[in-house]
Amino acid sequence: MKGTGVALITPFKKDHSIDFDALSNLIENCITSGIDYLVALGTTGETATLSELEKQQVYRFVTDQVNKRVPCIAGIGGNDTRSICSYLDEFNYNGFDAILSVSPYYNKPNQAGIFLHYTEIATHSKVPVILYNVPGRTGSNMSVSTTLRLADHKNIIAIKEASGNPEQFMDIIQSKPNHFNVISGDDNLTLPFIFMGMSGVISVIAQAYPKAFSNMVRLGLNGDIEKAKIIHYKLYNLMKAIFMDGNPGGIKALLEIQGVCKQYVRLPLAPVKQEVYEHLNTLQKELNLEP
Repeated sequence: MKGTGVALITPFKKDHSIDFDALSNLIENCITSGIDYLVALGTTGETATLSELEKQQVYRFVTDQVNKRVPCIAGIGGNDTRSICSYLDEFNYNGFDAILSVSPYYNKPNQAGIFLHYTEIATHSKVPVILYNVPGRTGSNMSVSTTLRLADHKNIIAIKEASGNPEQFMDIIQSKPNHFNVISGDDNLTLPFIFMGMSGVISVIAQAYPKAFSNMVRLGLNGDIEKAKIIHYKLYNLMKAIFMDGNPGGIKALLEIQGVCKQYVRLPLAPVKQEVYEHLNTLQKELNLEP
C-alpha cells in the first residue's frame, strides 16, 4: 500500500439516507484522477453511525464500483476484540485487499492489551492488516515498541500513523522491517514525512483534489522535492481548513462547494459553522487548481 489512498466519505441525502449516486461519482473521480487505492468505512466514512445493513451495502457498493481497478481496503475495527474477530470470520472479503483496523477506543488498554488485540485480529483476518494509530480519537497511543512488535506478524503489513508526533514517526521508520510500511494519517504532514521514509498517505483532502494530491505524493516518492513542494503549499491552507470544525464535516462542505455531494452528516456530528464554510469557499476559489 504505497502512494495515495483515499479515506472515502459516506455521502448522505437530505433525509440522511446514503447517497449512492454521489458515492459512485466520487469513486470514479478518484480512480480516473490517479489515486492508488481506496478505503471504505474508515473514520471519515462516519462508520460509527451506520447500521450493519448500511455497512454491508457500502462495502459491496465500493468493491462493485471499483471492480478491481485499484486496491480496496475495508475499515473494520472496534473496542471489543472478540466481536471483531467473529465479524472477520464471517466477513465477505471479495474485492478487498486489506483491512484497516483502528486501535481500541474508550477502553484505553495498556500496550499489552493493544498488542494482543491486534495479534488476534491479524490471526482471524483473511487479508493483510493495516494498523491505525489515532490517539486523538482513541484516547491511547500505540507506542513505537508495540508497533514494531506487531510489524513482525506475517499478516500485518503497515500502520496508518496519525499521532501527529514526528519523533514517533521517525522512530518507527528507522527500526521497522522492510516489508512494513508507515502511512501518513495527516494530510499536511504527508510530504515532509515521505522524505523521512513514509510510503504515502490515507488522505481526506485527496477526494476533493485527487489529481493534484496524488501527483504531489508521487513526486515526493520519486524524490522530486521542488515540484512536490509547489503542490503541497498550494493545498496547505485547505488541508488545515477542512479540519477546523471536525472531520468529515469539513471535507463534506468542500465537496458540496465543488458540487460533488451535499454536506449532510449524521448526529452527533453537525455541519461546519457558516464562517468555516465561507472560508473553505474562499480558499477553493483562490486555489486555482483542478479538482
